[in-house]
Amino acid sequence: MIKVIFVGDIYGNPGRKAFQAVYPRLANELKPDFCIANVENAAGGRGVSWPVLNELFNAGVDFATTGNHVWANNSIFNFVEDEKRIVIPANLYYGVPGRRFGVVEKNGKKLGIINILGNVYMQGSSCPFRAADEMLEEVKREVKCSIIDFHAEATSEKAAFGWYVDGKTSAVIGTHTHVQTADERILPCGTALISDAGMTGPADGVIGTDKDIVIKRFLYNYPIRMECAHGRTQFNGVYLELDEDTGKCTKIQRINELL
Repeated sequence: MIKVIFVGDIYGNPGRKAFQAVYPRLANELKPDFCIANVENAAGGRGVSWPVLNELFNAGVDFATTGNHVWANNSIFNFVEDEKRIVIPANLYYGVPGRRFGVVEKNGKKLGIINILGNVYMQGSSCPFRAADEMLEEVKREVKCSIIDFHAEATSEKAAFGWYVDGKTSAVIGTHTHVQTADERILPCGTALISDAGMTGPADGVIGTDKDIVIKRFLYNYPIRMECAHGRTQFNGVYLELDEDTGKCTKIQRINELL
C-alpha cells in the first residue's frame, strides 16, 4: 500500500506557515509515503520561486504540482527545467520548459504525478482528456500507481474528467478554486475523485486574498493589486491509500483543519 497526503493549493506565506504547523503532526499520525502539494500560489499568492519551493521541500513536501499561474513568477524559468520534483501542466502548448509528468520514489515505493489544466474558463492549454491519455500511457511504463492534479475551474469538467480516466489512474485531485468540496469518492473502476482539495492558506479572506481588496474590485472595478489575507489560516488536502498491485485507490479522506 502507498499512503499519500495531497495538500491543496498552498497560498503565500500564510499557507506555507500553515503547512509547517500542521504537516508534521499529520505525518506522524498517518505515516504517508509521499506528500504532494500544489504550489502555484506559494510565493506571495501568485507563482512560485526557488527559495519558496525549497522551503516547502525542507518542510516535508516530496513533489510539487502547479497550474495556470505556473509562469507568474519569472524566476521559475531558472529551475523548472532541471528540478525533477516539480511538474508543469501536461497540456500546456509544447515548447515551454518543464516536465509534463514525474515519478517520485522513496523507500522502495514509486508514484507517478501528472498535472493537467481544465479548458472551461481557462486559456492556453490543449484538450485535457487527450493529454491525460498521452501522459498516462507514458507513466504506466514506469509505475502502477499515479495521481492527476486536475487544475480546473468547473466542477462539471472535473467530474467528467474523473469518470473519463476511471481505472486508468489511482486518483484525480481537483485544485484551483481554493474551496474544498465534499464530493470525495472512489469511482467503480478504482479511481478516487474529489472536485477540489481546497486551499492551505488564509481562512478569513476571499479564496486567500484580502477581503477588502476583493470587495473594492467588485464594487468599483479597481485594478488593485491582490494581497494575501491576514488572520486565521487553514490546512486543506486529502489522504489517500493506494493498492500497489492494482493501482486502485482504496481510501480517500478529506483533511480540513482551521488554525
